[in-house]
Parts: sequence; structure tokens; C-alpha cells
Amino acid sequence: MKTRENMRTQIITNAICIIATAVALLPFILLIIASFTDNSWASVNGFTFFPKEWSLSAYEYIAMKWQTIGHAYLMTIIVTAAGTVACLFISVLFAYGISKQWVPGMKIVSFLLIFTMLFNGGLVSTYYCYNKIWNIKDTIWALIVPNMMMNAFNIILIRNYFINSIPISLEEAARIDGAGAVRILISIVIPLSKPIIATIGLMTALSYWNDWLNGLYYLSARGGSEYYTIQIVLNNISNDIRAISAAATSSAAMATNVKLPSTTIRMSIAVIGIIPIVAIYPFFQRYLVKGITLGGVKE
Repeated sequence: MKTRENMRTQIITNAICIIATAVALLPFILLIIASFTDNSWASVNGFTFFPKEWSLSAYEYIAMKWQTIGHAYLMTIIVTAAGTVACLFISVLFAYGISKQWVPGMKIVSFLLIFTMLFNGGLVSTYYCYNKIWNIKDTIWALIVPNMMMNAFNIILIRNYFINSIPISLEEAARIDGAGAVRILISIVIPLSKPIIATIGLMTALSYWNDWLNGLYYLSARGGSEYYTIQIVLNNISNDIRAISAAATSSAAMATNVKLPSTTIRMSIAVIGIIPIVAIYPFFQRYLVKGITLGGVKE
């Protein structure tokens, strides 16, 4: 039976959770409402939850480029899926190896992994290697390979999960039964590591989905435009709108003929970019919380 003090604590806790949820959701709600707000009204009055004038002009402008956006969505899905699978494959293998500190040389490999978190070659040398040695410029690999190189932080999370959450007795029993390292990894370690794998997979997928810098560095408008992802295309649309609006402002005659949703289109672009992520996130949330908690660095 709940006491009055427990009920009071429960009410306060629920109220705090409701407020925190509202604080997290309100920006997304405002973003969606702003994308449907009339551009002229928003330019004068700003964005609000209760605009007096509504418009679909931002989405109508984007719809004019739907063929380009549809192809960009397809490329984004391909790059995100391929890159996430490849990155998880490399990261899990690497983490499983360095989790066995009794294997000769693993401590040195672990040190080299941590060393990459402190020092790197910089953008110029990275660009030169990928462009001149790997020859990924204007290819789909330009969107996959740079991010596929292992993230040291993710590997440490996976390694710690292997060490702290998977009993060594299970692996020892499997070895007694004649299982090798590969069989143990596939049949025991990976099935028991779904939370951390889902967590790292989600973070990696988000990285690939939101990436546009690699396209800026390695894809040219002349030779690599067919590999543009949704973030690159939406960024180009935003830049085009900004350039046209600036030109229209400088020319009075052009300003009377050109009416572009230069303000609200940024909101609609953001909505289009986040819809898939918002749709799949609830399915990974429970794995995300558990994976981060159990995969954190522990003494």
C-alpha cells in the first residue's frame, strides 16, 4: 500500500518527466508549424506556435525538385545502410580482439587505438590520402569510406560491454565444447551484445544520414552529383534560395517578380531531413539507454 509520501514523490516525478518531455518535443513541434507558416508573415512576426497565416509554399518549392530529392533519399539510404553495416563489422571485430588483453600485442593495439583519439593527421593529409591514394573522389565510396574508418570511442564502448556484461565462463564453456573464436563471437558474444550493437549502429547511422561534409570535400558538381545524398541536396537548395533572395533584394524589378519562401524553406528542409530518423528512433531507444549504460567506461 502506497503511503502519502510515496504518492507525493510519484506525482512530483511524473510532473518532472512530463515537463522534460514537453521541453524536448516543443522545438520539433515549432519546427513543423514554422514550415507551414506563410513566409511573408513569418519574416515580419517571426515563428510562433499559433501563426495567423499558413502556407504550403515551402513544400511546393521543394516538390518542384522532388525527382532530385527522391534520388538523394535513395542514395542516403544506400550509403547509410552499407556504411553502418561495414562500420559495425569492423568495430565489433576490433573490440572483440582488444577485449582479450591476455593475447600478446593487444595492449599495444589498445594504446594505438586511444592514441588516435588524441592525435590525427588533419584535414589536408586526410584529403590527400583519400583523393590521391584511395581515389574515392566523385565515387560513392567518398560517402562511405571516410566515416567507415573506426571510431575509437565506439570501439571502447563495445569492448567494455564485452568485458563487463558477458561472463567469461560462457566463452570457457564453449571452448571446452570445441568452439573456436569465430564460433564464440557469432554464437555467443554477438547475440548477447544486441543493446550495445544497436546503440553503436544507431549513432553510426545518424552520422551517415546527417553527413554532408564528405560530399562537400570529395564530390564535385560536375562528376559526383549523381551520388548526392539528401543532406547535400537540401543544403544546396538552401544555398540556392539564399543566393536568389540576395539577388532579388539587390534588384527592385526582380524582387517584385521573385517570391521565394526563403525563411520557411529552411524549416521545411529540416523537417524532411529528420522525418526518417524520428520514425525509427523509438524502436532503438530501449537499446540505446541500456547500451550506453552498460558500455560506459568502468573501473
